[in-house]
Amino acid sequence: QVQLVESGGGLVQAGGSLRLSCAGSGRSFSGFAMGWFRQAPGKEREFVAAISWNSGITKYAGSVKGRFTISRDNAKNTVYLQMNVLKPEDTAVYYCAADLRVLGRVGASVDEYDYWGQGTQVTVSS
Repeated sequence: QVQLVESGGGLVQAGGSLRLSCAGSGRSFSGFAMGWFRQAPGKEREFVAAISWNSGITKYAGSVKGRFTISRDNAKNTVYLQMNVLKPEDTAVYYCAADLRVLGRVGASVDEYDYWGQGTQVTVSS
């Protein structure tokens, strides 16, 4: 079991920055890929970013590439999402997730992740 808790969300004006953190407990996720997803009201949960166990591979949705950076600190069992140049369309609940099923996979699909945090709200105003 992995328990994931997101933090760092909040209200920010367009152009601003936030850094989200996802702290794990119960079981280390250091050997597994981690992902960030987001879900806005009335929309399906969508992929944002993912990172491999050793940080050697990162993937980003086209809508955030160049603005967001995913990173991880396995010693702290924590994954981060640095969000810069935020836009109103980034407004959503952001979730972190762990893939404990397939080693080597750095997935971009909800179905490829097994454990999820409770989410943290990010609101970007105009």
